[in-house]
Amino acid sequence: MTERSIVVFTRDLRVVDNPALYLAAEQGEVFPLFVFDQKIVTASDLGNKRLTFLLESLEDLHSGLQKIGSSLFLRAGNWTEEIINFCKEKEAQTIHLAIDHSNLSQKRLEDLQKKAQQIGIQVKGHQGIAVVEPGTITPASGEEYKMFSPYYQKWKEATWRDLLPVPKNLSSSERDQKSLEIFHNFRPEENHIRMKGGERAGQANMKSWMGEDLKNYAFLRNDLASDRTSRLSPYLHFGCLSPLEVAVLSRDHTDDSFVRQVCWRDFYLQVLSSHPEASVADYRTRDFKWRSDVAQYEAWKEGKTGYPIVDAAMRQLLHEGFMHNRTRMVVASFLTKDLHMDWRLGAKHFMEHLLDGDVASNQLNWQWVAGTGTDYNPHRVFNPTRQSERFDKTGEYIKRWVPELRQCSGKEIHDLGPLLREELGYPQPIVDHGEAIKKYKQDYAS
Repeated sequence: MTERSIVVFTRDLRVVDNPALYLAAEQGEVFPLFVFDQKIVTASDLGNKRLTFLLESLEDLHSGLQKIGSSLFLRAGNWTEEIINFCKEKEAQTIHLAIDHSNLSQKRLEDLQKKAQQIGIQVKGHQGIAVVEPGTITPASGEEYKMFSPYYQKWKEATWRDLLPVPKNLSSSERDQKSLEIFHNFRPEENHIRMKGGERAGQANMKSWMGEDLKNYAFLRNDLASDRTSRLSPYLHFGCLSPLEVAVLSRDHTDDSFVRQVCWRDFYLQVLSSHPEASVADYRTRDFKWRSDVAQYEAWKEGKTGYPIVDAAMRQLLHEGFMHNRTRMVVASFLTKDLHMDWRLGAKHFMEHLLDGDVASNQLNWQWVAGTGTDYNPHRVFNPTRQSERFDKTGEYIKRWVPELRQCSGKEIHDLGPLLREELGYPQPIVDHGEAIKKYKQDYAS
């Protein structure tokens, strides 16, 4: 007897290497579903850029499903209730979905399992969000790995599951009018500037970048002006690309710099899975006494701090919904160490604007820089001037995003004098880096 199932898509918006979809299709009739969770879509940190990317990804998923005979149904509201109601509508006996690890994801899965059990529906969780699922590898303590290096070694040695093909054929189903209306209602007015969402775009970008730039990643990954990093993070966040596929295609490269970055994503997932409260609470308590200064915080958000590399990165974030990993650390260090403001303020702003706004990677990266996370050196400081001189030597990256400084030479752009700032209409520094870090170290690192 064949099984009638619902496949609930969450952060696995693809048909290639999708364990939930593939295994459900093997067992019988499948109805693919995505639910706009009211807790997420009404949150203040879901910006229009990320919503647009999500909608593009859902439409591309729908197209991919149509090629194998199916359609993507959409619902909106209470996540659990909408899934249960859809199961009743389609007379489904089983719900398949990928297991995610944020606090919200864990709680809503527990609620779904409870409600489904009450009416005799089985919930089956699958892999698909990570390369190596949280809990698969653990230290001797049985807890999560707290340091990246030992985790990376075990991650490389772990047995990875096999990549799965696209299901050959799904049961025929046509998208209903309700799905069309929901999609139309969520379409925002603003479109993002650079990256297009969806599995097809993700696959094309991955193949192009790996063919042309993977071999140079170790040498160019910190060259801000060249912009030669993969930019695959939004596709990994929404699951338009399988993280396992990305890892498999890059792990045998002679240099492991890129696959290490893929592993960082799994590392933070296993931390968050063990400590879901780390999305809002300090992973390690440091007793920092955070400052509050609305004017300085606004200057940081708007890219008007008077530190060119900080301002360039913050303006890029607002414009593109993207920021290079190097500058993410620089601007986070500036907020938490120079201005000594709470990492949660920075994490919230990033989540409002990043296309790849991921709870595990974003929140725990912020904690790593702030000193409350997994960094063995909690008092690490990124000097914005030195970082600018090292990773944007000619000032090309700065000039791209801070047009006031385009006439500056490569040398003077990193350390502008007060008269030149006034002449160019560029702000004076909102804080003296040397004095700010001296005070920080006196208070916390002495």
